[in-house]
Parts: sequence; C-alpha cells; structure tokens
Amino acid sequence: MLIDEIRRTPAKVVTEEQRESYWENGYLLLERLIPEEWLVRLRAATDEMVERSRALTASDRVFDLEPDHTADAPRLRRVTSPVDQHPDYWAYARDSLLADVAADLVGPDVAFHHSKLNFKWARGGAEVKWHQDIQYWPHTNYTPLTFGTYLYDCGMEQGPLGALPGSHDGPLYDLYGADGAWAGALSAHDAAGLDTARTAYLPGPAGSVTIHNCRTAHHSAANDSPIGRPLLLNVYKAADAMPYTANPLPSSHAEEIVRGQRARWAHHDPRPCLIPPDWSGGYTSLFALQQNEAPASM
Repeated sequence: MLIDEIRRTPAKVVTEEQRESYWENGYLLLERLIPEEWLVRLRAATDEMVERSRALTASDRVFDLEPDHTADAPRLRRVTSPVDQHPDYWAYARDSLLADVAADLVGPDVAFHHSKLNFKWARGGAEVKWHQDIQYWPHTNYTPLTFGTYLYDCGMEQGPLGALPGSHDGPLYDLYGADGAWAGALSAHDAAGLDTARTAYLPGPAGSVTIHNCRTAHHSAANDSPIGRPLLLNVYKAADAMPYTANPLPSSHAEEIVRGQRARWAHHDPRPCLIPPDWSGGYTSLFALQQNEAPASM
C-alpha cells in the first residue's frame, strides 16, 4: 500500500503529525507508549532469559553471549527470537499497541517478521555500527519497520538508537566487505560520507518505543555506563511485503498476520535491494558479524 492510500485511513494510535514525521524522516520516538503492566511482564520474562543463560559457556542459536560471559556474571548481547522463548514476548508482539501503531504507518494489513532482544550490557555493551536493516532480510517492498521497546529508562550514556533523518529515501549501501564477505555494516568509506552531525538520538524513559524504517541508516554507541540497556525489538511489515530470502532469525510466528488480513497480491517497490548470503543454514548475530568474530556454533 502506498503512503497516499494509507493517508485515507485516519491513524488510531499515533497523531497525523507523528505519522507524517515517520514517513518524512524514517524514524519515530513514542515516549511512554507502553503501560506499566506490560513492562512488568516483559521484565520478568527477560530476567528468566538471563537466568537461562547462566548455564551456557558459548553462544548458541538462542543466546548471543559477550566473550566474558560467565555463570556468576552473565553478559548477554542478544536473545534471538524471544517470541519463541517465552509466551509473554509473543503476547506483547501480537496484542499490545505495537501492531496498532504498525497499522497506522504501513496500512491496516500487518504481518510479523521477527524479534530479538538486544541487551547492550553495562560497562562495555557492544556498539552497533552504521547499517541498514533491509539488506539482511530483503522484501518486495520497503515497508518493514523495527519497533524497539525500552524496558527501563535509557539515557544518552547507555547508547540509544541514533537514526539519520531522511536516509530511508537515500541510497541502499553495500554491506559486503572488500574481501567479498558479508560485513553487516557500512564500509569505512561509506560511513565517512554520512552527514552524522544530523543524527537524531532517541533516548527515552521506560515504556518508550523507537521506530525506524528498514532503509534508515542507524547505529548505537557502546554502553560504558553502569546501567544496562535491554531493548526488545519487533519487526513488522505491510502484509503485501514478501521476503526474497530465508529469514536470518527464523520464528514460528514469521509471516503471521497480526492486524487485518493476509495479502492476495504482493507489492513490488521498483528500487532494487542487495541480496545477503544464504542464511538458511544458520546465522551468527549482527554483533558477531560486525566484530568479525568466529561464527557461533549452530
């Protein structure tokens, strides 16, 4: 569905000004959107994930661990597909305001794509280098958008999302390195060409939600503060956006319709999209790829 078509249906959650801002800039921050009741459930589920990780000595398909993770002092970078690890994560993705906001931004028919829980642990949580998302999981159009929920307050010292306004309407960058291997981030040359002085950083209190379009160039700094920054990420899309490639973070809920109806026709954006490696045999995390670590055992 094109933006002019979406405009014909009034937004139900966001304001019209917020909707236009998202379409113009490629990102949005909705402060204190999520009620405390949801946060209590999500924090408890997240505590359970951390406890489960204590038994691990190496990353696996679910848990991406920092190199100095131990049972006594767990340090997680990511839980992959949390919607498949605890029922409250899927209940949140399906039943909360997130999917309603997605419908306001991409049209009434909304599909779920994948989820992840990025921790950015205290005192050294890994940076995320400049990149765009859609090259990891290309679709027939560019409606996919990522919702990040702050489970706790997030200040600038904790490395919040930084988005480059308007970059969703700019070029898609090649995320392969000079050696032909997938790097998962912009090259130093391309990153140097970004007007990073215009970066919009999106800190917020607990319950705030960041949203960015799949083409938006974004990054986040390392967290050197004494406070962790767990960020629950859910990716939605218009139901008429069809994946070209295997989902790098497969889920039993992938392609499930969470609002509206299943699409009968695919919508094809004429702009081309980079195709990533074949993820069907396994996938290391964005962090491992960007830090050039050896692949996690699968």
